[in-house]
Amino acid sequence: HSAYAAGNITEAIINGKASADLNLRYEHVEQDNALQDATALTLRTRLGYTTGSYNNLSATVEMEDSRIVGGQDEYSVGPSGFNPGVYSVIADPESTELDQAFVKYEGESLTTKLGRQVITYDGHRFVGHVGWRQDRQTFDAFKVDYSASKELSLSYSYLWKRNRIFAEAADIDSKDSLINVSYKSVFGTVTFYGYFLEVDNNTDNALDTFGISLKSSAGTDNKFNYTVEYATQTNESGASEYDTEYLFIEGSMGLAAVTASFGYEVLGSDNGASGFSTPLATLHKFNGFADMFLSTPAEGLVDVYASATTRLGGGKFVLVYHDYSADEKSSVVDDMGNEIDLVYAMKFSKNYSAGIKYASYSAGDIYVDTDKLWIWIGLKF
Repeated sequence: HSAYAAGNITEAIINGKASADLNLRYEHVEQDNALQDATALTLRTRLGYTTGSYNNLSATVEMEDSRIVGGQDEYSVGPSGFNPGVYSVIADPESTELDQAFVKYEGESLTTKLGRQVITYDGHRFVGHVGWRQDRQTFDAFKVDYSASKELSLSYSYLWKRNRIFAEAADIDSKDSLINVSYKSVFGTVTFYGYFLEVDNNTDNALDTFGISLKSSAGTDNKFNYTVEYATQTNESGASEYDTEYLFIEGSMGLAAVTASFGYEVLGSDNGASGFSTPLATLHKFNGFADMFLSTPAEGLVDVYASATTRLGGGKFVLVYHDYSADEKSSVVDDMGNEIDLVYAMKFSKNYSAGIKYASYSAGDIYVDTDKLWIWIGLKF
């Protein structure tokens, strides 16, 4: 019996699947301030191996390495101590680290994962992997997913470490509990969530968010799709406590070869003292690719945007316009600027991808004019 089991375990380990993901990227940043223009050329290599399954159990291990190529290193990464305060920031420090290492149990309706892993919820707005950066974000965590029925799914994650995007320089020990319940109704998918974040540093702190969203069921290209979301947040730090709200409304419609989207997102403010915060999110995906609003200003943020997406020459072209303003206006801060974003990305043969992306931010009452350009090529197998 034991020999049979040992044979099966060996077989599961041997008959696994190896994976590789390479991304070579050029990034250039110009800002209207005293910092020098930044240029980076970096290669990220991710190599992974997932075993076959034995008694519903499997294991995954994945290494990640990010290197500067051709001496193109004229950029700053504050948290990792790379050229601090000299150039504009490009958040891709050189690093080699264990990206993922977890054991997974996969049953019929129950899946659990224990270890270092990628965790994302609901389009990355609150919890994401920041996969845009070369060193993506993972969590040391225990995660349980349960499909109660075809319509109802429940998820719980407990995180004790946030492995952030700055090599290991800014990783955070935490005691985070994430609860996410979604139900597919005739109107679309309704999601309830409670995200309870706490930094484990012997101080009194808590960032508690409760929310609900409704996302219409995706139909044909020409159907009107919408998402509506609302959340409340309490931010406690020592003796101070702030209460803020979040509102998101987006509609999209296919017209001939173009899909047009319009959105209104409010990261609220508590009387100009503190803004609604999503520290675990893939922030690059929201509020403009120039990354001006990675931390919400104390006055909050209102982002009104429109985008157009179309297929072009085997790839996808996206144009986005953002108009930013303060949620809690003051005599000093009201207009927070505007931004134009352009992206063209394509996949070719089976394993390759390439793209070019440009962001131009025009400052309002805060920040400075900023232009960013990216060109990349990727290989996955």
